[in-house]
Amino acid sequence: MMKKLKENWQFAATAISGILILIGWRLDGEVSGTMTAVIFVAAFIIGGFEQARDGIRDTIKTKKLNVELLMVLAATGASIIGYWLEGAVLIFIFSLSGALETYTTNKSRREITKLMSFQPETAFLLLENGELQETAVDDLKTGQLLLVRPGERIPIDGVIRKGTTSVDQAAINGESIPVEKGMDEEVFGGTVNISSAITLEVTKTADQTLFSQIIRMVKEAQSEPSRTAQFIERFEDKYVKIVLLLVLVMLFLPHFAFGWGWNETFYRAMVLLTVASPCALVAAVTPATLAAISNGARNGILFKGGVHLENLKNVKAVAFDKTGTLTQGKPVVTDFLVHPDADRQEVIDLAYAVEKNSMHPLAKAIVNEFGDKVSGTLREIEMKDVPGFGVEAIFQNQVWRVGKAFFKEGNQAENFAESDADHLVRQGKTLVYVTKGDKIVGLIGLKDVKRDEAVRAIAELKRRGIKTIMVTGDNEATGLAIGAEIGIDYVIAGCLPENKVEVLEDLKSVYGAVAMVGDGINDAPALAHATVGVAMGEGTDIAMETADVVLMKNDLEKLAYARTLSVRLDRVVKQNIAFAILVIISLVIANLFQTINLPFGVIGHEGSTILVILNGLRLLLPNRKLPEEKQGEQGQVSAPQIYRLKTSAS
Repeated sequence: MMKKLKENWQFAATAISGILILIGWRLDGEVSGTMTAVIFVAAFIIGGFEQARDGIRDTIKTKKLNVELLMVLAATGASIIGYWLEGAVLIFIFSLSGALETYTTNKSRREITKLMSFQPETAFLLLENGELQETAVDDLKTGQLLLVRPGERIPIDGVIRKGTTSVDQAAINGESIPVEKGMDEEVFGGTVNISSAITLEVTKTADQTLFSQIIRMVKEAQSEPSRTAQFIERFEDKYVKIVLLLVLVMLFLPHFAFGWGWNETFYRAMVLLTVASPCALVAAVTPATLAAISNGARNGILFKGGVHLENLKNVKAVAFDKTGTLTQGKPVVTDFLVHPDADRQEVIDLAYAVEKNSMHPLAKAIVNEFGDKVSGTLREIEMKDVPGFGVEAIFQNQVWRVGKAFFKEGNQAENFAESDADHLVRQGKTLVYVTKGDKIVGLIGLKDVKRDEAVRAIAELKRRGIKTIMVTGDNEATGLAIGAEIGIDYVIAGCLPENKVEVLEDLKSVYGAVAMVGDGINDAPALAHATVGVAMGEGTDIAMETADVVLMKNDLEKLAYARTLSVRLDRVVKQNIAFAILVIISLVIANLFQTINLPFGVIGHEGSTILVILNGLRLLLPNRKLPEEKQGEQGQVSAPQIYRLKTSAS
């Protein structure tokens, strides 16, 4: 609210200053000089007070000079020699450019305000007696039950314990299509419950929710400037000192060297003070960076600082963790083969019964696959774990085993199992055998399936000339099989979690700037060592805390969008800096040849500042898609290659 009031006040003060200048200009010659001087002084004070105050405060605080002081000195100097109108116009345009810069900055920061407006302040707590109690969201504790009615915003992150509904998650992921949510499924605070009432169990406190993480990270990003912005900030103080030194020389040298009159010499010094001020240069980076960060936040990409957004354009290769990043992270049954002499239904029933109480991910996948296929006639069976192999069960005096290749103990391999097993292994699948006695009766192939968006993301990065590398603990055959499905360039197989940092260092020695994308705790060290660490939004908290960029939608396709945004920012910043320097040089030369007066100097200089700010504002617009002909250029998808590390330690 205070920022909005400041923005409105700056525009109002600028408008009043402009009106007073018009009145003073209209009355000039018709009333006394004292009266017009008073009007122009009022225009000075109203239009320039805000920035003069900020400039003085900043100088006192940092003990560094800034452009605001140059503008105040230039306007004061012009007034001393009687150029009241020119001085007032200088203050007016400087005030206008300052108001526009404040508007640009606030506009980019309003993404936070929009996010915060999605957060409900109260929730309806479901008491043990069935009654509802309205409670502040900040006071909620994990484990408490809430009632969320249709049309209400879900107040906090939690898991549905009763009911089924549709949830509008646009506030989180930008997708307009609602998602069906049922029992034991997670929902996020700030999203909208659409169709039915649900009972929600709180799983995170208010400061731990996804929304609070988004807001915190966007705030941190906007407070951390890029390296270019930091350089210009350091450069500003030195530049201002140089300008003041040149103005001091200009106050005397032309009079003695070229015979200029004192009035003309002083006037030209004031013009130099105005046109050489680095206003446009100072505004070349920060507004553009804030606009780009806001663009990313609006599209589910959180940059933790301008420096990371700036670094992304230099990335030549991207390393991806496999599980949970390129793949779903949950195995599914892809193949189920039954011996011709076995009873298919019996094999399904036994496999389901044996695995239903196991917490192993492969067991869960089998239970999910066979859950709606069991006959329901199987009686309770006696089971025991066989360490290193799987589970053994006794049913109708027969020993059944589900797990690894038990049959190898008895050397009873069957042709159907051997040939099919080899084929499935080459496809990167994990095998689970079902044996009855000493015979294999079933073979189950499971696989951690690829993310469809990962395939598109890899293709998009490759079109931009970026190398893609998959880092996996799988063996080479499995890694190559999965890499071929996804379209990856290189596979680093057999990589243990503790070796990922060495892998990153090796890749950086080859490609220079390397991004790392991961989601797990074991990815955190590699994310920290990468040029740009990118975490998946549904990953672990430590991965998100360590990373430089977070893909809140868990959508890898946004990685290409983020890099394009970084390239756009680089282009806009270079345009702004080149334009600002060109204008300054042109105006300084024109002043030396006495071909420009103070009003035109003011318009040229401050006008360039306004144009620079507006150019940076373009980064709030979405990225343009690649031309159609480029979008269609898929090219030949070559098989991935094994990447051999230079460091033998890995």
